[in-house]
Amino acid sequence: MITITLPDGSQRSVPPGTPVRDFASGVLPMAVVKKAIAAYVDDKLVDLTHPLNADARLRLVLPDGPDALQMYRHSTAHLLAAAVTNLFPGTQCGIGPATDEGFFYDFVVEKPFVPEDIERIEKKMREMAQQDLVYERQIWPRDEAIEFFKKRGEPLKVQLIEEKTAGQTEVSCYTIKDRETFVDFCVGPHVPSTGKLKAFKLLTTSNAYWKGDAHNQPMQRVYGTSFFKDEDLKAHLTQVEEAKKRDHRKLGKDLGLFMFHQWAPGGAFWLGKGTLVYNLLANYMREVLFPAGYDEVKTPIIFNKALWETSGHWAHYRENMFLVESRDVAAHAHTDGKAAEPDMATKAMNCPGHMLLFGSETRSYRDLPLRFHEQTALHRNEASGVLSGLTRVRQFSQDDAHCFVMESQIGEEVERLLNLVKRVYGDFKLQYSVKLSTRPTEYLGELATWNHAESELKKALEAAGVPYTVDEGDGAFYGPKIDFDITDAIGRKWQCGTIQLDYQMPARFGLKYVGADNAEHQPVVIHRAIFGSFERFIGILIEHFAGAFPLWLAPIQVTVLPIADRQLEYAERVLEQVAAAGLRVTLDRRVEKIGYKIREAQLQKVPYMLVIGDREVAEGTVSVRTRAGGDQGGSPVDAFVTSARDEVARRV
Repeated sequence: MITITLPDGSQRSVPPGTPVRDFASGVLPMAVVKKAIAAYVDDKLVDLTHPLNADARLRLVLPDGPDALQMYRHSTAHLLAAAVTNLFPGTQCGIGPATDEGFFYDFVVEKPFVPEDIERIEKKMREMAQQDLVYERQIWPRDEAIEFFKKRGEPLKVQLIEEKTAGQTEVSCYTIKDRETFVDFCVGPHVPSTGKLKAFKLLTTSNAYWKGDAHNQPMQRVYGTSFFKDEDLKAHLTQVEEAKKRDHRKLGKDLGLFMFHQWAPGGAFWLGKGTLVYNLLANYMREVLFPAGYDEVKTPIIFNKALWETSGHWAHYRENMFLVESRDVAAHAHTDGKAAEPDMATKAMNCPGHMLLFGSETRSYRDLPLRFHEQTALHRNEASGVLSGLTRVRQFSQDDAHCFVMESQIGEEVERLLNLVKRVYGDFKLQYSVKLSTRPTEYLGELATWNHAESELKKALEAAGVPYTVDEGDGAFYGPKIDFDITDAIGRKWQCGTIQLDYQMPARFGLKYVGADNAEHQPVVIHRAIFGSFERFIGILIEHFAGAFPLWLAPIQVTVLPIADRQLEYAERVLEQVAAAGLRVTLDRRVEKIGYKIREAQLQKVPYMLVIGDREVAEGTVSVRTRAGGDQGGSPVDAFVTSARDEVARRV
């Protein structure tokens, strides 16, 4: 007999080989067992059919559990693949993972899916769900599995098995009903049967490539989502529709903020109004950081590979960097007949350059904390398939900073940073949550150093009164970190800010400061960003505000709208008065009906419209309209200007 321990500490003895579900049925209420979709045996997530072969702790996974939805969505992806292969014989299956938003599955098909195909596939999925077909885990000899998928004409599955099971003699495969209905190489686990899958929806398709590489097999990706409850699915689909309306790529074009061109993939062209927003954010951050004791610096765009070798990026990050061949190297290669090796690279991050700045002169403990802030452009060689508007680009700038501190200053400095983050996100009316990510399995440095660093971060969070969750093992390899997830107006979370402790880079660059004891000591570096990249943060803001920026951030704050040409002279004077007050204002001189002008201004999300007719000219006033509230009535120009400037100052 073996002993199984339940979450409440109680224990039961059963014969070895007893399936999880059979054991649970004998000791737990049937209402609970019926809801279960999987179980944890010790720390391993398993199917309900998993045999219990040794003493273990057992916990059922219910729909409200933290890991339940990811597994549920993975099972829905398998149901999608089963429907596709049944409707389109000869289809090759790629991979079908769960995601934060749902799931997708990649297929090799004869021709791209059309909307009618997606409707058929979803209908077939519902039919198979109603049939309550069993998901069964089968263990096959590795050679048998490879031969099976070869005969089925699925070379991609063969490749996956060969890569992921090298050195193994057996592999895990899952069927739905039987091998003829659907079979996939997968480690699982999965829900017990298709009848568990009720609230799902296929969303869209896109082109993809095997393993995300454009040189590989072209594929069709089908996206979908699923939830345990219909109301959750409906709420998500409503959010998706709202997100489409707020898509920063569409709004960016409609509002004249930015554009992209195929000759500069991953690089945004900032148009006039977009450049205004960009500079407003950059200058806002300078206004916040200068009083907080930061020095703004600028370091080169291109560095010799020696810098990247010292930092470790040449060995571990080189494929994500743009490499540059200098003229000297090219000339040498030409003379000796050998191919030139790139000897330089554009910078993908600011930290190595800031290490050089710190090490450029003797530093005293009296100089610390020393805080460098930089907004220079960075470049990362992202794969073309992952580029997406402003949220994933190849050229970007960060509100980047590195704080060099003594060990004894970590807690105080992190607390200052937490208050800085609170202030910045507060100015944008952004709600956020905080995660503390601790030591990963593979890490650099001493355990005692890590324990001290994590303790300091915890104390700083608690001293600042910041609620947080702990993400065990998700720290960077060089140190623990605090991450900030902001929540936008429609409930989506975006990871933006970060505070990271780093003991490794100061050691790699041999950084020292002279302490009060007149001896040399190594500083600790705190990497920190609040916006993250300006590009991504602007994309988030566009979607958060649906393009309707608050007055202080709007590229055009006021537009003056004369009803007829005879009011144009007075409108020019109003324009000059509003502009002289420091507000960004335009004048619509077009010979168009006033209703048309108002609609145009509203489409451009201009916060204030000052309508001028004969009465306003006679009274020396303007008729104020807002983009959301409509007509606000007449106002003297001075009174409007005072009110608007106050609104800007308070960042309402």
